[in-house]
Amino acid sequence: MLEVEQKVIDELRQGEAYEGIQGEGLHAEKRFYIESYGCQMNFSDSEIIASILQTSGFGSTRNVDQADLILLNTCSIREKAEQTIRKRLTEFKKIKKQNPGLLIGILGCMAERLKSKLLEEEKLVDIVVGPDAYRTLPGLIEEAETGTKAVNVLLSREETYADISPVRINSNGINAFVSIMRGCNNMCAFCVVPFTRGRERSRDNISIINECKDLFQRGFKEVTLLGQNVDSYYWVDPITNHAVDFAMLLEQVALISPNMRVRFSTSHPKDITEKVLQTMKSYHNICKYIHLPVQSGSTRILQLMNRTYTREWYLAKVKRIKEIMPDCAISSDIIAGFCTEDDQDHLDTLDVMRISMYEYSYMFAYSERPGTLAAKRYKDDVPEEVKKKRLEEIVSLQNKLSFESNLKDIGKKVEVLIEGDSKKSNLQWMGRNSQYKVVVFDKSDSSLQPGDYAWVEVTDCTQGTLLGKLVS
Repeated sequence: MLEVEQKVIDELRQGEAYEGIQGEGLHAEKRFYIESYGCQMNFSDSEIIASILQTSGFGSTRNVDQADLILLNTCSIREKAEQTIRKRLTEFKKIKKQNPGLLIGILGCMAERLKSKLLEEEKLVDIVVGPDAYRTLPGLIEEAETGTKAVNVLLSREETYADISPVRINSNGINAFVSIMRGCNNMCAFCVVPFTRGRERSRDNISIINECKDLFQRGFKEVTLLGQNVDSYYWVDPITNHAVDFAMLLEQVALISPNMRVRFSTSHPKDITEKVLQTMKSYHNICKYIHLPVQSGSTRILQLMNRTYTREWYLAKVKRIKEIMPDCAISSDIIAGFCTEDDQDHLDTLDVMRISMYEYSYMFAYSERPGTLAAKRYKDDVPEEVKKKRLEEIVSLQNKLSFESNLKDIGKKVEVLIEGDSKKSNLQWMGRNSQYKVVVFDKSDSSLQPGDYAWVEVTDCTQGTLLGKLVS
C-alpha cells in the first residue's frame, strides 16, 4: 500500500479500524455491532444510528461474535473503499452461516448506490439504509426478522437529525464531531456525494449550540463542526426570519467557552468568506487550521472537474488566509490523473503545492465512480502507471513540505490539548496544537491529564510529529 493510501484512510477516520460501540441499551436481549468507513460525516452518522438503536432497546457490543445485528456504514469515494467493504461483508456472511438469525445491514453512501446488487445478486445483506433514512432502521430490522429484505434509500430535502443526541462512539471524551448540515449542492465531476447524500440543507443553529454546550459540560474540550461544505451553512428561523451564516455560527460556538476549541471541516474554496476568516482571527479558541481542497493545480483540469474556480483564484484565497492569519495551517485534497490530465497539468499541481506550502495533503489517484458527471462525460484515459507515478511525486513533495513546515516550529512555544499517551511510550503525552499538528512530549508534570492544555516548547521534529518539552 502506498503511504498516501494509508494517510487517506487515516484521514477518513480509520476506515479499517473495526470497532464496536461502548455503552448499554435499554435491555441486552438484542445487540448491535457497527463498523464505520469513509469521511468524518460517516462516523458522525454512526453516532446518530447508535442513538436510534439504543432508544429502540438495542444494546451494543464491541465483539462481532456477540452481535444479533451487524451494520456497516459505508463509503463510495473510491473503488478501493468499496472493495474493502465487500470483503468485510463476505466475512460476515460466513459468520451468518453459523448463526442464521444474524442480520447484516449496510448503511450510507455505498448502500444507496449498490442496493440491488448487494441484496439480490450477491445476497450479502438483509437490510439497506441510505443516509437520510436512519430513523426507519428499527422498523426495517423488524421487517428483516420476518425474512423479508428491508430497504429504504430515499433521500430527503429536510432531514438533519437535529433532535437526536448522538451516542459518542469509542470516544476519548475530549474530541467530538458535530454535524451542522447534510448533503451537497456542488456538482464536482468526480464526486458521488450529491447523488448519495442528496441536496444541501442546514441544521438549525440552536440545536447545534445546545449539542456543543452539552459536550463541554460533559468534559469535551474540542468540537469539530462537520459538513460536506460548512462555509455554505445557512439557517433561517421560520418564525423570526432571522438568518445565521457560517461565520455567525462559528462565533456562537466559540463563545460557549474559551476553554473549548472549535474546528471545522470541510471548506470549499469558493465559499470560505472574509467574514469567516476574520471570525477565526478574533477568537483564540477557533483553531488556526483550514482544510481547503484544491484537487488540481491546473485551471483546465479544474474546469473539467467543475470546481468553479481557477488556479489563480485559489492561490489568491490562500494568500488572503495567510495575510489575515500568518500562523494558519492549510491542508488540501489532491487528485492525480484526472481525465485528460497531461504532464503540464501535473506540474501545475506540484507548483500550487509549493506556493501554498500545505502542512498536510490527502492524496488520491483518480478513481472513476459510476454515476458521476466525469463518468458520463469523460474518458478515464490516464494510464494507471502514469497515475501511480504522478501520485508518488505528489506524495514525495508533500512529505518534503510537511517536514519543512515542522522545522519552522522548532523553538516555538505551542499550546497543546492533551489527547492521551503517545503511541510509542506511555511515558509521553500526545496532543495537537491549534494547527492540528501532533505534538509529543515527556510526562514531566504528574498533575496533567488527557483533556488538559499544556504549553510545550518544540525542540525537534519528524515529518509528521513535533517533539518538545513542557514549559510553564
